[in-house]
Amino acid sequence: MVQALVPLKDLVRAKTRLAGLLSPSERRALAQAMAEDVLAVLAAHPFVDSINLVSDDPSAHLLAAQYGARHWPESELGCSGLNNIIASASRRLLAAGDEPVIVLHADLPLLDPEDVSAVVAARQKIEGLVIGSDRHGSGTNVLCFDSAALPEFCFGANSCMRHLTAARARGVPAIVLERPGIGLDLDEPQDLALLLRHLHSEARGRSAQLLRGSELGARIEVALESLRSGEKLFDGHEVG
Repeated sequence: MVQALVPLKDLVRAKTRLAGLLSPSERRALAQAMAEDVLAVLAAHPFVDSINLVSDDPSAHLLAAQYGARHWPESELGCSGLNNIIASASRRLLAAGDEPVIVLHADLPLLDPEDVSAVVAARQKIEGLVIGSDRHGSGTNVLCFDSAALPEFCFGANSCMRHLTAARARGVPAIVLERPGIGLDLDEPQDLALLLRHLHSEARGRSAQLLRGSELGARIEVALESLRSGEKLFDGHEVG
């Protein structure tokens, strides 16, 4: 069994790097849909003992209640910054129970139960730190650990290697896990394009309901195609 910890940014300010494709209300809707996809997987998973949603978003308590999660406002943790917030929440969870903690970003729309099972199985096998990398192998989207393997949290640029290096420097067994459902977090237009390709063949969750076969999804497809064409022109590939 594991205790799940899901940090969630204020949805009003979510996904600003998609501002060229989505309006503020659309970015909020997409961020919430992805968070619900993650929470739904956790709520139904037999290995997840508790879900803890850490967020200052005004509606986070309603979202937590919908999926049987505990809501922690960031202000209750007495710190700021993603790494400090996750460190404080993780220590509290580990002090309160014997189960390991699994930290997941809230923007993993392709996460499925097998991904969570794979993380738990890997942690049991190495009895250390499991690092779920993004699709580029550079970022960290999931961490799983117990008290002995509590990491030095370093979310940010090149965090996958930084988490791995810090763990090994302390003699903590660590492994990097690469899975499609863990690897696709949504930050850039290219990530959104990849998600749409998956949703064309796989209907799943709230993200699929929002984007697949919808007016919004069709408009994003057109915007992405325009962006791709613009990049070709900028590169000189289509300059006569």
